[in-house]
Amino acid sequence: MYNVKDNLKEVLESLPGGVRLVAISKYHPKEYIMAAYEEGQRIFGESHEQELRQKVEELPKDIEWHFIGHLQTNKVKYIAPYIDMVEAVDSLKLLKEIDKQAAKHERVIRVLFELHIAEESTKYGLTLESCRELLAGDEWRQLKHVQICGLMMMASFTDDKEQIASEFQTAQDFFDEVKTTYFADDEAFCERSWGMSDDYSIALRHGTTMVRIGTRIFGPRVY
Repeated sequence: MYNVKDNLKEVLESLPGGVRLVAISKYHPKEYIMAAYEEGQRIFGESHEQELRQKVEELPKDIEWHFIGHLQTNKVKYIAPYIDMVEAVDSLKLLKEIDKQAAKHERVIRVLFELHIAEESTKYGLTLESCRELLAGDEWRQLKHVQICGLMMMASFTDDKEQIASEFQTAQDFFDEVKTTYFADDEAFCERSWGMSDDYSIALRHGTTMVRIGTRIFGPRVY
């Protein structure tokens, strides 16, 4: 087995207080998740509904599952019974669908708005302006079965550390704007999910509260 325990320990020791680890376990076997679980890790990230459902059924019930990939509205109903957080809400339509499905299970599902800041067109997410427009409208305020907890984003896939730092800082500044304007009295709106295996050390200098790390812990993905 890949040396999950030592890798996990190394990552955790590099995180300052107040920053939590989302261990990205998609495409990795249950044995790897259990190795991390036995070391105390409880938050895991998946991005495929069928793989996630199987793992939920077979792994400990106190795991906090985060959906981290692009989520299609027609898949929400499958994960609504058990997902703890949807990290990549990129439209009002998706937010409303999560609310609708959560209501059926008498649950409140925590969500993050995904921002599209990186220059690559392949990434999903709300532009800063479209996020402002969504929040300026009132529809999200009527939803009782989702809790908006913050923002997430992915930096550009580049070796240019200054560009990565600039994108993280843009996200941090925008979080401050949104917090002040719409969530000043809402303690739940506190999460800034940015930073992955290759760039989380930069993210730590730009306000992140949750880093999403997979390869550095679990090794290359097992497809």
